Amino acid sequence: MKVLVTGGLGFIGSHTVVELQNEGYEVVIIDNCSNSSEEVLDGITKITGKTPIFEKIDLRDKPKVIDFFERHQDVKGVIHFAASKAVGESVQIPLTYYENNIGTLVYLLQELQKKDDASFIFSSSCTVYGQADELPITESAPVKPAESPYGNTKQIGEEIIRDTCKVVPQLKAIALRYFNPIGAHESTEIGELPLGVPQNLVPFITQTAIGLREQLSVFGADYPTQDGTCVRDYIHVVDLAKAHVIALGRLMENKNKENYEVFNIGTGTGSSVLEVINSFEKVSGEKLNYKMAERREGDVTAAYADTNLANNELGWKATSSLDKAMSTAWKWEKKVRS
Repeated sequence: MKVLVTGGLGFIGSHTVVELQNEGYEVVIIDNCSNSSEEVLDGITKITGKTPIFEKIDLRDKPKVIDFFERHQDVKGVIHFAASKAVGESVQIPLTYYENNIGTLVYLLQELQKKDDASFIFSSSCTVYGQADELPITESAPVKPAESPYGNTKQIGEEIIRDTCKVVPQLKAIALRYFNPIGAHESTEIGELPLGVPQNLVPFITQTAIGLREQLSVFGADYPTQDGTCVRDYIHVVDLAKAHVIALGRLMENKNKENYEVFNIGTGTGSSVLEVINSFEKVSGEKLNYKMAERREGDVTAAYADTNLANNELGWKATSSLDKAMSTAWKWEKKVRS
C-alpha cells in the first residue's frame, strides 16, 4: 500500500515514516526542506532498512502537485504534515502561514477527490481549542476563536476537510488534534532538528544545555497554574507517530464510523514549563540556565487532553513518560552536536 507523507522529513513526519515502513507500507515523501534536511532520509533508512521515495516539491506549486498525483496514481493514503508551525512567528507573518497551510491543503484535497477511494490524515492541533473552558479537553470542547494565525490555519483546515468529506463520500479523513510532541527516536538516528532558533520548548532546552543557546526564557511566571508557568500535554513523538499509522489503518480498513473523524492525541497529563525543565535536569544531570520572562502573545494558560476517544476507538494509548521523552531528546541533541 503506497502512502504519501507530506513534510515527511520533518520532526513528526520522519518518525511517522519510520512507523509506516515498520508496518510494511510503501512510503513516498514530499518535502520542500524549508525546515528539514534530506539527511533525515539516512536516519530513516538506518532504522528501517528501507529508503522511502523522496520528491523535493513545494506544495504551494499547484502544477507540481497535479503532476505528482498523475505519476503516483497508486497512492491510496495521504498523511499531511507539511505546514508552517510556529505560533509566535505566525503572528508576525500571517499571510505566509495562510498561503502555506491552507493553499497546500486545498491542492491535495482537489487531487484526492478525483480518486475512487482515498484516505487522508490531517495534522491538526490542540490550538483549535484556545483556552478551553474545562480541563482535560475532550473532542466535543468548543473550538474557540484562534489565538494566532497558526491556530486559525488548523481550524480552517479542519473545516475545509469536513466540508469536502460531506460532498466527496469516497474521501475518508481523520484530523488528529495533537498536543506537544517532544523527544526523539530511541536509536538517535532521527529527532527534532529545527533550522535557526527553536520555536518549541524542548529543543530550546537541549540547545541551551549543550551550549548552543546562552539562556532559556520561560515566558510568563504569573499564570494561574501550580507554579505560575504554562501547562501543556507533552507527548513522545514515537507515540504520536504510531497514532497516525493506527488512524490510517482505520480508514483503509473501513473501520471509521463517519468519513470525517477527529481525535485528540496526547498523554492526558499536563506538565508545566518548570516541570519540563526539572525533568530535563533530572535525566541529563545538567543544570539549565534559564530566566523568567514576560508572557508571550498567543500562549494559553493550560491545555491537556482527554484521550478516552482515541484510547477506546483507535485502540491507541501513549506509553512513554515525560522523563523518557526528555532523555531521548537529550541523547539526540548530544549526538547531533558531537
